[in-house]
Amino acid sequence: MHTIERPARGPSPPRPPTAGWFHGFGPSTDTGTAPLRLVCVPYAGGTPSVYRNWAAHLGDGVDVVPVLLPGRGLRLREAPYTAVGPLVAALADAFVEHDLAAHDYALFGHSMGALLAYEVACELRDRGLPEPTHLFVSGSKAPHLYGDRRDHTLSDADLRQLVRDLGGLGADDTIGSSYLERRLPVLRADLTACETYRWTPRRPLSCPMTAFSATRDPIAPPHEMEAWRVHTRGSLLRHHMEGDHFFLNGPARPHLLREIRAELARRSDGSGDPGTAERDRLPTAKREPSWIY
Repeated sequence: MHTIERPARGPSPPRPPTAGWFHGFGPSTDTGTAPLRLVCVPYAGGTPSVYRNWAAHLGDGVDVVPVLLPGRGLRLREAPYTAVGPLVAALADAFVEHDLAAHDYALFGHSMGALLAYEVACELRDRGLPEPTHLFVSGSKAPHLYGDRRDHTLSDADLRQLVRDLGGLGADDTIGSSYLERRLPVLRADLTACETYRWTPRRPLSCPMTAFSATRDPIAPPHEMEAWRVHTRGSLLRHHMEGDHFFLNGPARPHLLREIRAELARRSDGSGDPGTAERDRLPTAKREPSWIY
């Protein structure tokens, strides 16, 4: 049975609760013109640039809002969180200040980002705010299955090897390794947050979900992605793609974006067909190492 335990809420350094969370997105007075916002949460050690150019491929009706977590990019001087509870609370505060939950919004997260997206959706619901219209989870086992890894305790050498084995360095191992070297502290902090997380039993979300898994991903095999089904009263659509744990940066990326775009189109106007012109604009596979993102 699952351990009934709230996510760890260990001490965190003081910080402005909503500073810099949404990369390139204005304050609450900037309501934008898009009818739907897709808030995208990165994987452990990742930055908003993993979602570079997504807006151009998801259509004019979607405003892509990447999340910038502390400890990277313009927030490099901020200490990263090492517990899910405080991180989710701070991110939910930022949602409120930017009025993101006051308009139609969807959530996408990959790996750690999927876990955070789910917890933020639950937190906003608990605050009496609307759930997302859709939750996309990618490369992450269901929340109640967390707690079986201790990668954050690995030595630096073993952690580098793990990222390499998962496909996170890309084709050029030398370039990928240099990026990873700078990201090791924030990666270790993110892994600590994920691996010390324990799911709190609560009622399922009402929003529909889409779950993406990959053929060579040992972190989130298909049966552990299927387990997301118990966390929604809505539908769960499953897609199994070719690739490793970082499939969202590889050849499967056009397929991933096509499915997201089709689902968002169904949410907004009942149509799942992106049209020939839009299909022709799908991005090509990237060759850069995943840790650039």
